Parts: sequence; C-alpha cells; structure tokens
Amino acid sequence: MNIAEAKANLLSKGFLDVDIDLHVDLFQEIEQLKKHKNAIILAHYYQEPDIQDIADYIGDSLGLAKQASQTDAAIILFAGVHFMAETAKILNPDKKVLLPDLKAGCSLADSAPTELFKQFKAKHPDHVVISYINCTAEIKALSDIICTSGNAEKIIESVPGNTPILFAPDRNLGAYLNKKTGRNMLLWNGACQVHEIFSVEKITRLKIRHPEAKLLAHPECEESVLAMADFIGSTTQLLKYSHTDSAQSYIVATETGILHQMQKDNPGKAFIPAPPNNNCACNDCPYMKLNTLEKVYNTLLYELPEITMEEDLRIAAKKPLDRMLAISKAAGLIG
Repeated sequence: MNIAEAKANLLSKGFLDVDIDLHVDLFQEIEQLKKHKNAIILAHYYQEPDIQDIADYIGDSLGLAKQASQTDAAIILFAGVHFMAETAKILNPDKKVLLPDLKAGCSLADSAPTELFKQFKAKHPDHVVISYINCTAEIKALSDIICTSGNAEKIIESVPGNTPILFAPDRNLGAYLNKKTGRNMLLWNGACQVHEIFSVEKITRLKIRHPEAKLLAHPECEESVLAMADFIGSTTQLLKYSHTDSAQSYIVATETGILHQMQKDNPGKAFIPAPPNNNCACNDCPYMKLNTLEKVYNTLLYELPEITMEEDLRIAAKKPLDRMLAISKAAGLIG
C-alpha cells in the first residue's frame, strides 16, 4: 500500500486529519479541485467562517435541500452534519456525496431512535407524520412529509385541520408550531443540545447591559427563551430580519456560525451570541465544528468519506422530501 492509498484508507474510516503541507494554499487548492472534479460545496450557516467563504452555496436546511436537488455537479461535498449529507444522497442517487467528517452527527437526529419511533408511530396509525429534516434517513422513510423551520407552517397548513399530526423529533419546534398554527400535534420528545442550553438568566443580563439590542431566536429554543425574543425564525429568516430591521444590535440565540454571515451582510451592526448555561461565552455545535478547511481539502482530494445507503431506504425517504419540496414550491418558498 502506497502513501496515497494509506491516506485514502484512513479517510474512508473517518480519520480525516491527514497531514497537509503547511505551504499549501487551501482556498486555492480547493477551488482547483472543485473545477477539476466538477464538485460543488454546500455549507450550512453553522459552519466555521473559512468553510462558509469557500462554499458554492450557504444556506439553511430548506435552501440546501433545494440546491442538492438541482445541482449538475458530479460530486457534492456537504459541509454540515450527517443527516444533511444523507438528504443530498437521497435526492441524488447517481452523484457522489461526501462528508468531511463521518463523526459529524446531530443530537436532535440521535434523539429519535428508529425502532422506538416505529413503535410510537404504530400506536397512532391515524396520524400524518411530519418530521423535521433534522432526522435520519430511517426516520424520513417512516414519515409522510418532511419540513424545515423555514417551511413548517406551510407544511402543517397543507394537512386538513381535522387530520391528527404526529410531529418529530423536536419538541420545542413542535410546541412553537402548535402555538402558531393552533394545531394540537402529538410531539416526539426530542431536542437539539445547542438550542436547549441557552440560559434565560444570562440572556436577561445581556439585555440589561444592551437595552437597545433585539433578541433573535431559532424556534428550536425552549419556550422560556422564545417568550423573550423580539423575532423568531429559521436561520435564513433570522439573517433577513437582521438585514432589513432598523435596530443596530442583536443578541442571537442560535448556533454561533450564523454570526459570520450576519456580520458580512451588516458591517455596521453588532451581533452578540446568546450565552449557554455553562462557562462558555457562546454556543457552538460540537458536530458542526468537526468540519474544518483541512478536512474539506482532504475529502475533495481523496473523494472520501462517501455517503451511501440502500436503495429501498433511499426511495422510501425520498417520498416525504419530494412532498416537502412540492409544497414549498407551491407556497413560493423556493423557486
């Protein structure tokens, strides 16, 4: 086995910190690899700034799903977490989908184990199952429609009012949507560790120190945080609000990666990360931050690790995703 084969073997097992020449210009090398391999980099707003800056498209889950469904690239490198790369593969069976670090999972997706969810669903056979996109391919395959935080209201409205709904896996988002839509959806008891850890006490102190600052919150946050918020929305909605709103400073209750785009779009405004209930000053997703520019480079170079799945699972998981995209398009949420 030569050096290149040995490195590729390490990459295939998720060991992505393969040595890189310190003199390599990673931005330039990644651009060249993308052109040479007909590859596209899709990145979530929660990625580190360098990855956002090298990406071909940056977005939230809805925007990323749309881009994944429409790209002509032969290779999709997904700078995000595992369920996002899975979604790209579900929508693109004939394309190679890469994830820089196989250990980049999701606490919310992990909160819905397949067998337990299958048993829960079986107890409520009359319910339409709407699952938040932050779930595994197996949970998607057990769902009727997928939603994101950006289109969830429209997805719920597409279900007749007299039809009961089972919503999974995020209980906080589900409770928020119940309040907004007037529905009484049955909620799976899952949550995101990033959005559940914000400290109401520390946010209150920040608001006292910065009385002019508006609080922006993602609907995955707990109700106590949402009750304090001046605006609640998906990552894209938070970005748009911070750009069009007249305030000059904001406290942001979601993963800190979004602050990079907020600051780029609004250089004259101040953005303060909402603190969690631990000793940290801000709240990073440990899974999102597993991806690095070095890992992106290695992944493109060796085309590993690759996301694969059984075709019957892919087909079953694609149906609720297709329904989501169709409803979103009809509602004018995507082009």
